[in-house]
Amino acid sequence: MIVQIYTFCEIEEALEAVEVGVDQIGFIVGRYGQVHGELGFGQARRLAAALPSHVSSVALTMATEIDEIVRMVNAVNPDILHISTDPLDLDVETMGTLRDHLAGQVKVMKAIPVAGEESIRMARTFSPVSDYLLLDTKVPGLPGVGATGRTHDWKVSRRIVESVEIPVILAGGLTPENVKQAIEIVQPAGVDSNTGTNLANSPVEKDMNKIKRFAEAVRNACV
Repeated sequence: MIVQIYTFCEIEEALEAVEVGVDQIGFIVGRYGQVHGELGFGQARRLAAALPSHVSSVALTMATEIDEIVRMVNAVNPDILHISTDPLDLDVETMGTLRDHLAGQVKVMKAIPVAGEESIRMARTFSPVSDYLLLDTKVPGLPGVGATGRTHDWKVSRRIVESVEIPVILAGGLTPENVKQAIEIVQPAGVDSNTGTNLANSPVEKDMNKIKRFAEAVRNACV
């Protein structure tokens, strides 16, 4: 079971998270002025390069132009590219073109907002042009998909897991307290936490005790 945690800004913090059980280190790349914890290309590359070989770096982008995304991937060299825009900002055709441009250089994870039956259809549509799907919560007025601290209908997420043939990572309001139940219901390939493992009253600073308890809860759910 993959443990993925966002949002890291400092190398030391990311390495400490690895020590307590994180498999995939997530960070936001680009200067959009909309999201907390944004890193420049150089900062993100140094963070990705500092991770041990058994840990995956996950670069989240809010860019919508293929050339900009490819430029970021070439500059940062992450293991996984996380497309977190509103889904149709990069539609299925564009996602296919993007993967052709990347030519296997990086795995691609597409964020899918979970809301109802339409989410299942969307996941099925995007799965052939993705290596992973990330199921998250969309709140009107916030950019992209995720970083809301809110859960969604896990029964819908379970149906998505059963409907696609690629790994699914569950996100959206997951905490050390609820992640075990979420895993039992959804049966994903991995779980993701952002706001649920932050220090109180901080949009990006991580609470290592929460991360450790989150990772332990995931391991216990898989026993």
